[in-house]
Amino acid sequence: MKKLAMTVLCLLMAFSLVACSAGKLTTDTTKTADETSKIASETAAGGRIGVSMPTKSSERWIRDGEGIKTGLEALGYEVDLQYAEDSVDAQLSQIENMIGKGVKALVIAAIDGSTLTSVLEKAKEQGAVIIAYDRLLMNTENVDYYATFDSIAIGKLQGGYIVDKLGLKDGKGPFNIELFAGSLDDNNAPLYFEGAMSELQPYLDSGKLVVRSNQTDLNQIATQNWDGQIAQSRMDNLLSANYSDGSKVDAVLSPYDGLSIGILASHKAVGYGNSAELPFPIITGQDCEPTSIKSIIADGQTSSVFVDTRELSKVAVTLVSQALSGQEVVVNKPDAFDNGVKKVSAMAINAQIVDKSNYKSLLIDSGYYTEEDLK
Repeated sequence: MKKLAMTVLCLLMAFSLVACSAGKLTTDTTKTADETSKIASETAAGGRIGVSMPTKSSERWIRDGEGIKTGLEALGYEVDLQYAEDSVDAQLSQIENMIGKGVKALVIAAIDGSTLTSVLEKAKEQGAVIIAYDRLLMNTENVDYYATFDSIAIGKLQGGYIVDKLGLKDGKGPFNIELFAGSLDDNNAPLYFEGAMSELQPYLDSGKLVVRSNQTDLNQIATQNWDGQIAQSRMDNLLSANYSDGSKVDAVLSPYDGLSIGILASHKAVGYGNSAELPFPIITGQDCEPTSIKSIIADGQTSSVFVDTRELSKVAVTLVSQALSGQEVVVNKPDAFDNGVKKVSAMAINAQIVDKSNYKSLLIDSGYYTEEDLK
């Protein structure tokens, strides 16, 4: 661990420096995560930073938390990393405890971004810098910056993948599709859906895509807590109610791997994947979780979106470092995210679609996973 910390420290110490007044915002919509993460403190500022992650049940959040912790510790900060295991009350309690310990900054991936208003007010009264991480903190003025992926672009990747794989641009169809969305207490869920529908809606309008369940409204297709079991149960119901006449599902829009695996299990239970006459539908996903990548390799789930959490962790570390050290805070999405009270500026980074054709180059060759991880 000491060797790793020293390596990260050397990398961060080599970052280019931008000196200016504390908290000053610099807009650069051309900046990438790598370019922005080259801007860091010249010296370790020290102090305690609170990092609040939603759960350890997803490998993704473990990677995020550890990445942020390692980066901040390399800069000389003491890090209090906590996981709330998808309990809003636990997350509130953990953040209150961090504030009581005098944290200089909070990095928060909220379970429910609208429930933290009071505790964020306490943090701001104490002078803490507040960074929303991946999920926007809603209905509060007490959020300084947002480290995120471009959620609408991710949705477009998912919807566009379905369009391409079905050959809709070539006039093929009609095909049957069912739609799933994430949890409505996560601001990303409607953005993913908006992006995906921007690709899919023209084909729904033309009849080349058909939703036999007629469930197309976000409130109808949302999945509380991003729960894969809820998604599986809903897919079970969709299949029994709408596909018992021998028709088949050709595609399922799923915004997240945890849902995708449940959706896939529902199809397996009624015989999909057992013959060439009833192949698995195209099933999208996100986060490239090991279970889903193994499924992709085995011709189950079709694709996932690679959101490189190593890069997002760097963004969070850089935003904290810039804000606390008096450097310019660089963003590429100024005033871009409306949380209901204010428009929050963000550093947003891009994602990539992953399927069986490119998982090795994007995930293994990049060092994100080893081949052993995916066996």
